[in-house]
Amino acid sequence: MEVDGVVVGGGPSGLAAALWLARYRRSVVVLDSGAYRAAAVESSHGYLGRDPQRPMDLLAQGRKELLAYPTASVVPTTASSVTVRDGLFELASYRAHRLVLACGVQDAFPDVEGFEEHYGASVFHCPSCDGYEARDRDVVALGWDPHLVGFAGMLLNWARSVTVVTNGRAFRGDEQCRAYLRDLGVELVEDDAVSFLGRRGDLRGVCLGSGRQLPGSLVFFSLAHQPRTELAVALGCELDADGYVKVDDCGRTSVDGVWAAGDLTPGLQLVQVAAASGVVAGVSAAQSLFGEPGAPTSPPAAPVDPAAAPATPA
Repeated sequence: MEVDGVVVGGGPSGLAAALWLARYRRSVVVLDSGAYRAAAVESSHGYLGRDPQRPMDLLAQGRKELLAYPTASVVPTTASSVTVRDGLFELASYRAHRLVLACGVQDAFPDVEGFEEHYGASVFHCPSCDGYEARDRDVVALGWDPHLVGFAGMLLNWARSVTVVTNGRAFRGDEQCRAYLRDLGVELVEDDAVSFLGRRGDLRGVCLGSGRQLPGSLVFFSLAHQPRTELAVALGCELDADGYVKVDDCGRTSVDGVWAAGDLTPGLQLVQVAAASGVVAGVSAAQSLFGEPGAPTSPPAAPVDPAAAPATPA
């Protein structure tokens, strides 16, 4: 089926991009794998007008609003490959004039007994997203890379105490990093986190391999996360030094006809930022079709002055 746009990813950025393509009367299909980064998160914060909110409620409402547009659809499938033929992008049985990649990232999770029970309620990966809930509380930070120094320091903006546990690894920071943690009053424990203590919503601490029990009502982890760039790489999109897809101010990648939005791109990984970047990419992709007939299923586009540049999304 030939459509104006295919959006890969049904998270906040993908749904926002599709919504604006639909508002420009373009046919758009969202390929939604159902692998949501915040699927287990009970509450997200800081979204003006929606603080707090359940992330899955946001997505459900977003799909409902998108599907109110007759030219939009959501297909539950995973796009594993993409080819370009006759100037169109072919993936998952669709041929698209424009492609928006909103595939997100894949987090690495700590191997700790009880992780799934507590993840999204008392165990988180983002201090900016959930640090406020750590105010005046004892916090455990899991990780072993040097960037844990800044990670722990950020948590002290809210937490009463922070203890870094390396999850059985040797801490990779140098003596300067260790000294900085000591100056902050952050204990560095090079031991294995074996299990979480307590029930979901009532975390009491972390049990270590040595038998020690660390008090803590919140745990933050920073191990690794990998942008889902398989399609971007297959298309030849340029990546930055950290492996994220490079985009311009309108969300365009280095490949003509391809946009990217959300956590797949550099910058803050916050839900409101993801949604905003999806809006920018969707508007830009829609405006790039001005003066083109697009897919046969689309209503005729209004004529435009070929000498006039499309308006920059506000």
